[in-house]
Amino acid sequence: MTSLIRDLTAAASAAFEAMGMEAHWGQVRRSDKPELADFQCNGAMGAAKSAGKNPREIGAAVADALKAYPMVLSAEAAGPGFINIRVSDAALSARATDILADAKAGAEPASDAHVTVIDFGGPNVAKPMHVGHLRSAVIGDTLQRLLRFLGDTVTSDTHLGDWGLQMGHLVTELYDEQPDLIYFDESFTGPYPDVPPVTIEDLGRLYPAASAKAKDDPARNQRSQNAVAELQAGRAGYRALLKHFIDVSVAALKVDYAFLNVSFDLWKGESDVDHLIPGLIEQFRKAGLAEESDGALIVHVARESDKKEMPPVMLLNSRGGTGYHTTDLATIEDRMAHMHPTPERMLYVVDQRQALHFEQVFRAAELVGLIDEGHLEHIGFGTVNGPDGKPFKTREGGVLRLADLNAMAFEEAERKLGAANLPEDMGPQERANVARLVAVAALRFADLQNTRTTNYVFDLDRFTSFEGKTGPYLMYAAVRIKSLLRRAQADGNGPGAIAVGHDAERALVLALDGFGAALLGAREKRMPHILCEHVFGLSQAFSAFYGALPIANEADPALRASRLALATAVLHQLEAGLRILGIDVPERM
Repeated sequence: MTSLIRDLTAAASAAFEAMGMEAHWGQVRRSDKPELADFQCNGAMGAAKSAGKNPREIGAAVADALKAYPMVLSAEAAGPGFINIRVSDAALSARATDILADAKAGAEPASDAHVTVIDFGGPNVAKPMHVGHLRSAVIGDTLQRLLRFLGDTVTSDTHLGDWGLQMGHLVTELYDEQPDLIYFDESFTGPYPDVPPVTIEDLGRLYPAASAKAKDDPARNQRSQNAVAELQAGRAGYRALLKHFIDVSVAALKVDYAFLNVSFDLWKGESDVDHLIPGLIEQFRKAGLAEESDGALIVHVARESDKKEMPPVMLLNSRGGTGYHTTDLATIEDRMAHMHPTPERMLYVVDQRQALHFEQVFRAAELVGLIDEGHLEHIGFGTVNGPDGKPFKTREGGVLRLADLNAMAFEEAERKLGAANLPEDMGPQERANVARLVAVAALRFADLQNTRTTNYVFDLDRFTSFEGKTGPYLMYAAVRIKSLLRRAQADGNGPGAIAVGHDAERALVLALDGFGAALLGAREKRMPHILCEHVFGLSQAFSAFYGALPIANEADPALRASRLALATAVLHQLEAGLRILGIDVPERM
C-alpha cells in the first residue's frame, strides 16, 4: 500500500522520463494553496533549465500525461510551469479505506532499514536526574519508537555515568561515615553482602557532601582520586560497592523514566567496558595513532580541511586515568564486537553542547578501524530554558530535579482536570491515571514539537492546557472520537463503506495521507517535530470535519456509516502517531 503522494510522484516521474528527463523532477507534494489544488509538482522549471526548453510547455505535457490516470481528477499547468493536481473522490475513498484496514494506519516501512543503537539518557550514578535529562529521554525514546515502527532493528542503551570521580567521592565519604564496613577490609575475600549498605537517599547525601569538601581541600580530593584509581585497578571491595551504587541508582532512575513512559533495552555503563580499555589502547599504539604528550596519551584527530581547532582525543590522562573519550570508544568497540546483529549505525542523543566531544570520538573510532565515522551520528538538541531565556532553574537558582518536574506536571494536570467536566463515575484511581497521562502528554509533546536543535521556554501552564498545540489537546481529540464512536455503537450504528464527497471529508483524507511521509521525514532527519506537526494537523482536520458535517447524527445511513468509518480511521492513525510520541490515550476523560 502506498500513499497518494507516492503514486502521483511515480506517475509524474514517469512522464518526465518519457520526455527524456530525469525522474526526480516528478516529485509531488501537498499544495501550498489547497483552495486551488490538492497536490503540486514544481519540477518543470528545473527540468526546463537543464534541458534548455520552455517550462510551461513541459508542465503542460506532464499535466496531460497525468490526466490519463484514473486517480487524477484534474491536472493543469499554471504560472511558469507549476503543475496543480486534484485527485478524485474515488481515489480518496480508496485511500481512507486502506488506512482504516492497515495495521500501521497508512505508514510505509523504510526501504533502508538498519540495525541501530540509540544511546540516550546518560544519567549518572548517585546523581539525581535534572530537567536537562528530559530532552535526551523523550527525544531518544521517541526515535526508538519511530525507527522500530518503520522496520529498523533498534537497541537502546542509557549509558550510565558510573566510572568517574563521583565514584571515588562516594567510596571515601562512605568510609568516613562507616569505616567498619566489610568493603573497606582489604583482607576480606568475599562473598560480599547482597543487600546494599546505602539507599538512594544516602547516595543523594554522600556525593554532594564529598564534592563540597573536595572543592576546598585538595587532600580530600586526592583521596577520592586515589579511590577511583583503586576501583579501576580492580579492588574487590570497591567493585562490590560500585555494583551496589549502580543497583540502587538504577532502581531510582527507572521510576523517573517510567513516569515519562521511557524505557531502555540496556542499562550498561562506563564500568562495563573497563576491561576493554587496555586492549583498545594497544590497538591505537599498534596503529601508530597514540603518542605521549605531557604525560598523557593522545590521538590527533585534526584534519587539514578543519576550519576550527580540533583538539586531540585523550586516551589516558597524566595520572594514567581514563575519561569520556576512552570509555565512549570502548563502548563502540563493545557494541561492534558483542551485539548481534552487529550495529550498522549508532545515534547519540545528547545535548548539542557536546558536539565537539562526539566529533572527536567519531573520528578516532574510524581511525582505529572500529566503525566508519559516517555511521555514527550525534543527535544534538537545545536547552530547556526559563522565561529569562537561560537554562531552566528553580526559584532558588538551583537545577530542577526531573522527579520534581514530573511531580509539578502531575499536580498541574490534576488541577486542570479538577476544573473539567469529568465523568461523574470516574473514581480516584482512574482520575489519577488520567492525570498522569495528561502530565506525560504535556511534557513530551511540549519538548518534541520543537525543532530538536532549538531551545524552548518551559511553561507548564501552557503545556498542560487542553487548548492549542499541546499534548493534552491531542489526547482529548482522540478521546472525543472514542466517545463519538461509543455513542454511535450504543445507538446501533457503526462504520461502513467510505464514500468521500464533501470538501471537509476530502481535506481529512488528504491529512490522513500525509502520515507516511511525516514518519519517513522524521526518521530521515531525526526530527520528531515533523510527526508532531502531522498529528496536530490531523486533529485540526478532524475538528473541521466534525464542525462541518453531522456524523453519528447523519440521517442518511450510508453517509453516517461512511463518516463513522472516517472517524475510526482518524482515531486509528492518531493513536498510532501519539504512541510513537510516547503518549497513551485513555478511554475517557
